[in-house]
Amino acid sequence: MNLTRNRVYWISQFSGWTLFVLLNVIISSTFEEFKTEYIYSWIFLGIAGISVSHLYRNFIKKNGWKNLPLKSIVPRVLLASVLLGLFLFALTFLFNISFKIVPIEEYGKIGGVIARIVNLSSLFLFWSVLYFSVHYLENYKKAEIESLIFEAAVKDFELKTLKAQLNPHFIFNAMNSIRALIEEDPEAAKNAVTKLSNLMRYTLKIERTETVPLAEELRTIQDYLDLEKIRFEERLNYKIITTAEADRVEIPPMMIQTLVENGIKHGISKSTTGGEIEINCSVVSDKLKIVIINTGSFDEEQLKNSKGFGVSNTVQRLNLLYGDESSFSIKNLNHNQVITEIKIPLGGIKHESFNY
Repeated sequence: MNLTRNRVYWISQFSGWTLFVLLNVIISSTFEEFKTEYIYSWIFLGIAGISVSHLYRNFIKKNGWKNLPLKSIVPRVLLASVLLGLFLFALTFLFNISFKIVPIEEYGKIGGVIARIVNLSSLFLFWSVLYFSVHYLENYKKAEIESLIFEAAVKDFELKTLKAQLNPHFIFNAMNSIRALIEEDPEAAKNAVTKLSNLMRYTLKIERTETVPLAEELRTIQDYLDLEKIRFEERLNYKIITTAEADRVEIPPMMIQTLVENGIKHGISKSTTGGEIEINCSVVSDKLKIVIINTGSFDEEQLKNSKGFGVSNTVQRLNLLYGDESSFSIKNLNHNQVITEIKIPLGGIKHESFNY
């Protein structure tokens, strides 16, 4: 791919500058004062133009101009075009004087000198517009492809989340718990049905949205934990701590829910005495910090060998949506507790786009 692009670049360089030289030779030959020696001057200008523009290209690449926004590129290109026009004029001046192609008297006319510098500067400005336009089109196509890949990957995660949350085992356990409450505590059974309805409605909602307010996610988690508490009774306790500022932050739906479910499945459900889940959310240094502490122990091999929807896919989801601006960690807090910590930027999803 690099060889092909490099070849296209050099073909464009030689073709463009050769066409420029030929046009000027043809136009100059129509003038009465045209001399054959002028052809050498135009050929030198073409060779010098190829060399100087190639050095200019290397300078652009080395200094990362292609990654700058348009408002930063424009003044740089304008200044570079003027300086390169002056430099190329100086080279042709030395060549013409050294080989006595053009009498030095002709360069004594200020108007003619300014006109030549302006023409050469305009030439480099045109070269720059072509160069950056090509890269803009390439990046635009690349951005479109990456956007399609991004959307497909997000949709894949959403489908996996749906499958994970609307699994028959959870619904079966919840319905059994509610059935047991109907005769024992009808009011509690009604509340449980409402919570299950809320949870299922929220889960279906993620098909139509990329993010939800943290407060909405936490309400769903509370409904989920209340339903699980019917099953586990005194073996499950939970605590949710948040702030008004944190509640307003948009997060990917079911992100915390998935980790809470893992905490119950792999931690509390395996303990004969049960345990506790604590969720603490706050805004720290322009990032939403989510800390989940649950009873249990974490084995790193579980993360490496896990094939289902869990910790590993949550990590991938964060990387996809936020890149390096997010962080995830899970480790044993002590012999009987696992701590999971997530940090995501307040600005929302950071899927990259090209800014030209």
